Amino acid sequence: MAEKHPAIPAKLAWLEPTVARLRRYHWLWPPIAFVLGLLGFFLVNRQQWLGGVLALGLVLTWVLLIIESIASKWLSRRGRNVALPRAAATFIAQMVHQETLFFCLPFFLATTIWTSGQALFTGLLIACSILAILDPVYFGLSNRHRWLYFLLHALCVFVVMLVTLPIMLSLTTGESLILSILAMMFFSLPSVIGLLKPAGITRWLAMIGLLMVLGGTAWSARTWIPPATLWLSGSALSPSFDTAARQPRGSMTLTPQALESRGLFVYTAIRAPRGLREKIYHVWRHDDAVVERIALIIRGGRDEGYRAWTHKQNFSGEVAGRWQVDVVTQTGQRIGSIRFTVSDDASATLADGNIQRPPGIPGWNIRHLLGSGKEQGD
Repeated sequence: MAEKHPAIPAKLAWLEPTVARLRRYHWLWPPIAFVLGLLGFFLVNRQQWLGGVLALGLVLTWVLLIIESIASKWLSRRGRNVALPRAAATFIAQMVHQETLFFCLPFFLATTIWTSGQALFTGLLIACSILAILDPVYFGLSNRHRWLYFLLHALCVFVVMLVTLPIMLSLTTGESLILSILAMMFFSLPSVIGLLKPAGITRWLAMIGLLMVLGGTAWSARTWIPPATLWLSGSALSPSFDTAARQPRGSMTLTPQALESRGLFVYTAIRAPRGLREKIYHVWRHDDAVVERIALIIRGGRDEGYRAWTHKQNFSGEVAGRWQVDVVTQTGQRIGSIRFTVSDDASATLADGNIQRPPGIPGWNIRHLLGSGKEQGD
């Protein structure tokens, strides 16, 4: 007679009332996770080890949840019913989703260019964060709309990797994006298996195809994804530049004649995690057409941002019109933009060398309340 394994779920019965008691206070978790995200954001340079610890804890939470799910299914096939009680499993999943979304949200709120397609991605992130704290909607999604629940799961994995990889491993934005897509596909595998329940070759192929579509969609939409750990902390236009002090100098009204004779300097200061070394580009556009693309190398760790500049001297042909210099990563993710108008009339922009701070979280000085620190790098 085959040996019967003990009824392990009975030993876990205490989880049900425990979860019921904890759920009374589950509304506290989203603001706590959001504060942790703010700490990770503001401490990313001053106390980078703490930001790394917070990020690592978030990743480990995900790994433990995935391991528990896979191990439970594996043991269940061997006659051991060790799955967590349904209420407990759903509660843990909801907590992890909330933790992920609210931890990552400050990074994307700070780095989003709201006049671009990036606003759609961050708007989706905000909507999913709200969904994760609305119990009726969340549990309805989990129980009745598994494919949407799978997409939420995939999004959480994707965004947490975008935030944590540059902080912990000093990976470039492009490297982090590629690994985030691969991680999203890998960590979504249990959800896809549960969704399709592959038994024959057709369903296995469908599962692989679904994962490929998910990864391909994320890569195709990369220009709409904010670079979570890079942001423009200052920019300026000037007719000359002090390379020793790394400061823009002089003043000039941007007329066609002035640009043709003197050229134009574009200065940008870009915040990045300490240890990061990344190639970016100043992409010069005239009336939306790209006219020049200049590569720059930036290094992370300086509180006010790494100071870099480009000098365009060749202004030929029709110079008047709307100009824009986009600061982009190698993968085309936009960090920021500087716009100016070249004209012979009063609409011409004045390039006065004054460093402009962008509005929003990147312009806040809250990080200075955490203690002064020496600037590092250039």
